[in-house]
Amino acid sequence: MIRQRWRRRAAGLAVVALVSGGLAVGSAGLSAADDGELLRESTASEECANADAIAGTGDNFEANCLTESEVAEIEESVGAAGILPAGETASSPNISLVTNLPKEGPFAPTNALNSDLAFQGKYVFAGNYNGFTVYNIENPRKPVQVAQVLCPGSQNDISVYGDLLFLSTDSRWSDDSCSAQGPYNVPDTAALPDYWEGMKIFDISDVRNPQYVSAVETKCGSHTHTLVPGEESVYIYVSSYGPDSRLTDCQPPHDKISIIDVPLDDPEAAHVAAEPVLFPDAANQGRNTAGCHDITAYPHLGLAAGACMGDGIVMDITDPLNPVILDQVRDANFAFWHSATFNNDGTSIIFTDELGGGSGPTCNPTIGPNRGANAIYTWDGASLEFASYYKIPREQANTENCVAHNGSLIPVPGKDIFVQAWYQGGISVFDFTDPYNPTEIAWFDRGTWDDAGTIAGAWSTYYYNGYIYSNEIQRGFDVFDLRDKRVAPAKGVRYDEFNVQTQPVY
Repeated sequence: MIRQRWRRRAAGLAVVALVSGGLAVGSAGLSAADDGELLRESTASEECANADAIAGTGDNFEANCLTESEVAEIEESVGAAGILPAGETASSPNISLVTNLPKEGPFAPTNALNSDLAFQGKYVFAGNYNGFTVYNIENPRKPVQVAQVLCPGSQNDISVYGDLLFLSTDSRWSDDSCSAQGPYNVPDTAALPDYWEGMKIFDISDVRNPQYVSAVETKCGSHTHTLVPGEESVYIYVSSYGPDSRLTDCQPPHDKISIIDVPLDDPEAAHVAAEPVLFPDAANQGRNTAGCHDITAYPHLGLAAGACMGDGIVMDITDPLNPVILDQVRDANFAFWHSATFNNDGTSIIFTDELGGGSGPTCNPTIGPNRGANAIYTWDGASLEFASYYKIPREQANTENCVAHNGSLIPVPGKDIFVQAWYQGGISVFDFTDPYNPTEIAWFDRGTWDDAGTIAGAWSTYYYNGYIYSNEIQRGFDVFDLRDKRVAPAKGVRYDEFNVQTQPVY
């Protein structure tokens, strides 16, 4: 009975996806195309006095310091006068915060970080390190919490498909239940060789009372995941990283992803169907591709774009269980390849650099405009070519964690417009229709979080059916109204279902 209901609802749903954005400054990236040359020389980086201090703030950091004249130029163009004190907000005149719902219950503590968002009909599903919350957004200006599910398991990256909800667990627990003991750090797992991490599946046919269905263990857990719809199944590309020889199920080199097959007629039978090694010769090429952080699928084009540690990649996914890399790119300014999103035509891709892992204050003149930013690449069907960088032009305080993070396309036909979260840098909306000249058109920012040094700010910021929704790590669930003639056509676009990493055509 339940199995047939899953099939009917999944078959008729339209799915949506989104991406990231700021200040446009050029510096060429590096591409490896079909000629098989998967490694090209990085441009030499100039050493500077604070290189040691910058290095170590993010994974795989490559020093690329600015000269004194470059720092002076940035300070002149950006300046420090706009830094907001705690408790204050500022924005461009075309965007307004219409409501905020603070975190509550077991999700209220500062260590219970709000994370990703997924959408279906009149509901938003909001991840949190302690589980997930369901909001009714039938009236976007007055959202109502309708359910809260306690199920710890950082980071609880979330997606929905029909009557199914998927939740990523990227930490080690005693078992796959929502009441498991943990999380366990690496040394502790020696005494717990049968620890669990991976993907959890819930039934949301009664959205007010989600029910746990099953779980699938995956190598190195599941940091993020991506849905790739099929005829009989929905496939889940699991991105994970951080191999360690002390971990039973996360052995080096881990140059792979896990692909879960979820039969729509029998979701309890979900299982790992493939573990394709994407980088079989990475070690010999001197590449640090020990897994992927995030993948965005574009089923309409049979493509996926991925952020895989030291590389940005484009894959052919016409055979979902056998993805094939078409091109790889490296960028001397990127420390941690975080995510990727196509424009609607599939001719440009935004890659994001999460310098400092989301915990560092990278929106300042010392770091500059080319690091902790977005890199926009053009895609001609065969190779990636660097076009420009975009980073928010507002300097943030050195107590504010700020870097490029999760965002989405705003569905304006004929335009490429992106809304993006920047942690404590707030949110930014920019137009990259000309990939060589991205331009900010709207922004919102809060002053520093009261508890200096605590991770805060916008984790995920997405456009859905007329409004912008944002999951703020500490302050809760935000709804914004963007009123601008450049995005007015998007107000008429409606989706039944929207997952950031499964990109639709509009």
